[in-house]
Amino acid sequence: MKNRLEPIEAATCIIEKYFSNCQGAILAGSVVRGQATETSDLDIVIFDENLTSSYRESLIEFGWNIELFVHNLTSYRFFFESDCKAARPSMPTMVSEGKILKDTGILTEIKKEAKELLNQGPKEWSKDTIDMKRYFITDALDDLIGCQNRGEGIFVASKLGELVSEFILRSNRKWIGSSKWVVRSLVQHDKELANEFVEAFDTFYKTNDIHKIVSFIDKVLKPYGGRFFEGFSIGKTKKNSD
Repeated sequence: MKNRLEPIEAATCIIEKYFSNCQGAILAGSVVRGQATETSDLDIVIFDENLTSSYRESLIEFGWNIELFVHNLTSYRFFFESDCKAARPSMPTMVSEGKILKDTGILTEIKKEAKELLNQGPKEWSKDTIDMKRYFITDALDDLIGCQNRGEGIFVASKLGELVSEFILRSNRKWIGSSKWVVRSLVQHDKELANEFVEAFDTFYKTNDIHKIVSFIDKVLKPYGGRFFEGFSIGKTKKNSD
């Protein structure tokens, strides 16, 4: 949009228009990281002590698609905790990386909370969890290897990509992502490995050749025992002995 305001100016106008009495406001997302594209939106995090609960809202104003993440002075902690539990720390990242546009003295501590959570990394996977994830990856890989239908193969490969990217990151106690953040998270962890990942799946989508995917996955799983099928069990209880 040729006539839209600059990001900070547009975000400031939104804050003044809808949240003039708020205690804090942060502009986050791609425009702050310098990764904005023509379709990027403005992510604005609001802190308002007068709210009884948090909410999310989408607007189009001042030439921008705008995502509002609105909290009181305690509700944000639920999202900090739930995001970190899922290993996708969207809210802590927005608060930590974001640019402060308004602050009555509350954001230093909230930003500190976010940064501490991010620095801790996600909870370490147990051996049982690693084995379970190895099994699911092996099962999906077998489906891809045996697949004779191009349409089915496309979606099996898509699921496999999600599983493998999650395995790489979580087994190294790194945060994961979804959509475009699958690749971005891998690049942050290991750029060379991320490039191998992209090349393997790109080759399959272009040529239907699975060999690079198979090789890549075997490389990823090898330090943890390789593919895993025989002997996997979940939920089985032992019989009581007489």
